Amino acid sequence: MRDSGEAADGLLGEVLTGDCIATMARLPESAVDLVFADPPYNLQLNGDLRRPDHSRVDAVDDDWDKFADFGAYDRFSRDWLEGARRLLKPDGTLWVIGSYHNIYRLGAILQDLGYWILNDIVWRKSNPMPNFRGRRFTNAHETLLWCARSRMSKYTFNYQAMKSLNDDVQMRSDWLFPLCTGAERLKQEDGKKAHPTQKPEALLHRVLLAATKPGDLVLDPFLGTGTTGAVAKRLGRRFIGIEREKEYAKIARARIEAVEPASPEDFAATQEKRQEKRVPFGALVEAGLLKPGAVLCDVSRRWTAKVRADGSVISAETKGSIHKVGAELQGAPACNGWAFWHVDFGGKLVSIDVLRQKFRAETG
Repeated sequence: MRDSGEAADGLLGEVLTGDCIATMARLPESAVDLVFADPPYNLQLNGDLRRPDHSRVDAVDDDWDKFADFGAYDRFSRDWLEGARRLLKPDGTLWVIGSYHNIYRLGAILQDLGYWILNDIVWRKSNPMPNFRGRRFTNAHETLLWCARSRMSKYTFNYQAMKSLNDDVQMRSDWLFPLCTGAERLKQEDGKKAHPTQKPEALLHRVLLAATKPGDLVLDPFLGTGTTGAVAKRLGRRFIGIEREKEYAKIARARIEAVEPASPEDFAATQEKRQEKRVPFGALVEAGLLKPGAVLCDVSRRWTAKVRADGSVISAETKGSIHKVGAELQGAPACNGWAFWHVDFGGKLVSIDVLRQKFRAETG
């Protein structure tokens, strides 16, 4: 008998056409690492929306965004969220995006079903649509809820990758991206938008880079014109998409087919420090990257210590590990010796952590 992962393999890279709830029910449980969902927002629009010059705004008035009342929308939301939770692995996560029309209703249902909310992310739009009537604030953001399948989930969060993406500063929960425009915006033959709510690829890039690993399986139950699938393919993630509207599904398939995936070394995220192979300082001595008798110093050259053959270091005041000696010289309770100590190579100070990274690379 095949396990859930093997059963899902036959659908990888597929855009499945049909109702998302019924289609998810046919997929194997506990097979998906991440669900990204951009469901109908239930915008409750009444009549046309027009600009001050009376031209009509291309708003979301499609049948797929219309529900009889809040109760009908809540039942629909509960059903697809239950289906998504069944498909998630125990340590999987779900991302759902919405506006003030629906995100609070979704948040309550998520918690009722046992999801554990990790963050609410504000996507702040750099180019929002104006409020033409001038009777409310301009709606300049949407909200993403990031949820673990349960409170006990050991979910993926690529903290170092997010920090690298943000110029080595911790990534915040407010993200600034423009609406999908220009060449990225898919158009019909008559020049109209192919889909009214196409999301920018930059948004999905950050989501998938943050919460998945290469090879993980991503499911989008509301695929639209395929943004999630296109980004997943480019980043080396596997995916399955579901789309009710046949025309959107057709566009998505063509779009995803045209994507060239990055090479594995290019889409690999910065490794989390806690996942890196532990390297004793003595291993650098054994490998010849540092020789017994080599002199270490801090970045200001105030303190020095000499490397010994057994991987310990000795200064005029004390001896022991790189961490112990660094702490005692500074009169500090603790010290990260890898960051504190440097070695002089031809007049240039090099952190011993650079040598550690070289050792890791050479030993796999």
